[in-house]
Amino acid sequence: MKFKIIHRTEYSYNADVSFCHNIATIVPRESPGQRLLDCSIHISPTPAPTDISERTDFFGNNITRFSLQQLHRKLEVTSTSIVERNYTQIHDSFYTDACKRVTLSQAVSILNKNYPDIIDAKQYILDSILIRNTEDAIREYASLSFKPERSIFEAAYELMQRIYTDFDFVPDLTNVSTPISEVMKEKKGVCQDFAQIAIACIRSVGLPARYISGYIETLPPLGKEKLIGTDASHAWFAIFVPGFGWVDFDPTNNQIPNNQHVVVGWGRDYYDVPPLKGVVYSSGKSELKVSVDIRPVEESFQLQSQQQ
Repeated sequence: MKFKIIHRTEYSYNADVSFCHNIATIVPRESPGQRLLDCSIHISPTPAPTDISERTDFFGNNITRFSLQQLHRKLEVTSTSIVERNYTQIHDSFYTDACKRVTLSQAVSILNKNYPDIIDAKQYILDSILIRNTEDAIREYASLSFKPERSIFEAAYELMQRIYTDFDFVPDLTNVSTPISEVMKEKKGVCQDFAQIAIACIRSVGLPARYISGYIETLPPLGKEKLIGTDASHAWFAIFVPGFGWVDFDPTNNQIPNNQHVVVGWGRDYYDVPPLKGVVYSSGKSELKVSVDIRPVEESFQLQSQQQ
């Protein structure tokens, strides 16, 4: 499947901003079952930023760095990407014996060694900025699914189902600074919270888990037309199965991601891959608006034709 993705971030300020420096992670990355065919980024106000560059970060994500040095009251960053997803074969491989046979005790034993093919994955066992010093409540929650002689695929699958059942999706209740201990206590949050709770659980038993930032295509009710801008940034997690590789789980939707999930980037937690972060020189407050539109390329072309 080929998708056209338009991700628009807008900051409105109630006082002049004299300078801002930003790092954006809004260009989808190359990853298994996914190819980036095209991407462009538009930044306003104009003229163009005084300094802009692109690079790949430590995790292999596409990073855009830019600065604005003219006075402005609004910052708008829009990325337009064409991505091809062909994830079905990878998705189906998660259910094979090669993936499902590895137990927790076997995985921990392998991870205690320094084989070349697991070195990169081992960094995802360590504490990260937003997931550290795992509390007893997290360990107890994880222990209900992860048993020494149980398949870690089956345990992670059950953990995904439990988070989907036990936690309520409540927008605007949490933010990026909300501790996972509070999310665990309240059992409420959004996709990034659920992904980070799962990651904390998995790391608490000695296994690698990483945070994945991306998009998911949302389908309209039967017979209804899809609205522009109703898709959203999304987050899920992946667990490393020694001898097999990374396996994705989406606890917000209680499913293993397939072609409708588009990967932007991954890291240890949300802090490594926020869509936009930076420094602003201003004395006022700001208001943030974000919209994402993701639709099949053919449908996007039809919509453009209708609007012309």
